[in-house]
Amino acid sequence: MRTLTGASVFVAILALPAFAEGWEEGDRNTPQLEPAFADQTRAPQLEDGLTLSVEVLAEGLEHPWGVAVLPDGGYLVTERPGRLRHVGAEGGISAPLAGVPEVLADGQGGLLDVSLATDFAETGHIWLTYAKPVEGGMSATAAAIARFDAEAGALKDLREVFVQDPPSPSPMHFGSRVVPSGNHVYVTTGEHFTEEERQFAQDPARTYGKVVRLMADGSVPADNPFAGQGGAAGQVWSLGHRNVQGAALAPDGGLWTLEHGPQGGDELNRIERGANYGWPVVSYGENYNGSAVGEGVAHRDGMEEPVYFWDPVIAPGGFVFYDGAMLPDWQGDVIAASLSPGGLVRLMLEGGRVTGEARYLLGSARFRDVAVDSDGAILAVTDAEDGQLLRITPE
Repeated sequence: MRTLTGASVFVAILALPAFAEGWEEGDRNTPQLEPAFADQTRAPQLEDGLTLSVEVLAEGLEHPWGVAVLPDGGYLVTERPGRLRHVGAEGGISAPLAGVPEVLADGQGGLLDVSLATDFAETGHIWLTYAKPVEGGMSATAAAIARFDAEAGALKDLREVFVQDPPSPSPMHFGSRVVPSGNHVYVTTGEHFTEEERQFAQDPARTYGKVVRLMADGSVPADNPFAGQGGAAGQVWSLGHRNVQGAALAPDGGLWTLEHGPQGGDELNRIERGANYGWPVVSYGENYNGSAVGEGVAHRDGMEEPVYFWDPVIAPGGFVFYDGAMLPDWQGDVIAASLSPGGLVRLMLEGGRVTGEARYLLGSARFRDVAVDSDGAILAVTDAEDGQLLRITPE
């Protein structure tokens, strides 16, 4: 792995028409599963004639997974093998920060997301999620809060506030986005992929395939839907998820998520208190061997419809609701990272529904996470052994 020190120079690597002639969607894996409403999938393609310039801000990052923008113009970037880096405003990469929790860097596990606490300006607190190693070769999605000390190059006073229960023998589908919201924090989890464990996504007593909502100290909010049941169930905010690797607050403060489907059926969901999003009972996708998920249905009473789904998939990573001055026509739109085919996906929303979709930098790289810089530029990290932090701007 290469480590850069000092300032680095922006280097343009791509300048592609953002949406010249559209893209080929490809055949659906499950054409027999009809959408529940118009434009729930394959919304009209947006044509804006925009050209994007992509610059490398930092490189030599090993499988970067999450990026957070610091108020001073720098960035925090996680590397899945278990390192947290402080990247300067001009691209210099620090040595690995001390004080990071031990992680299981196996399969899809490792050090995963990073977010600034809502009181970061006063406390310096940040949130991390990671695959926590557990005795007996097991692991679990975990979340911790710590104080970032830039001068010392370290995290201080680390406190673990969530550990998925029970631990799993399968180092897959950790979910693992963390979203602070006022005095609360949301943590997304996965269901660890296996046929047996995926069923736990429907069990509120297990934090598999869930959105978890906690107080910042790790305690359970009294208004959580299953708070009265205690234990893991008390932590659950929503259930029936497969592998939620994208989560963000909308302009109105509501939580939305992006979820990996199997073969087809990636989902954008608006998260409601106590709602069931269906996995593995319903899905717009199919298993990787071509067999049906559950009974091969996409709709069931009492289970939420996704706001939008993709078939074939985009393999979503992190996403944001755009809020910046550089791209005013994108204000409030979903800007999502795509691992396959790669690049950025933009969704225009009106009244809580998707009215248009655009693809940018299609197939250029596996984008794992995105953020909006202080000036409105889009930041992205690429999932590779020699991963990069990119800065994306209109030409």
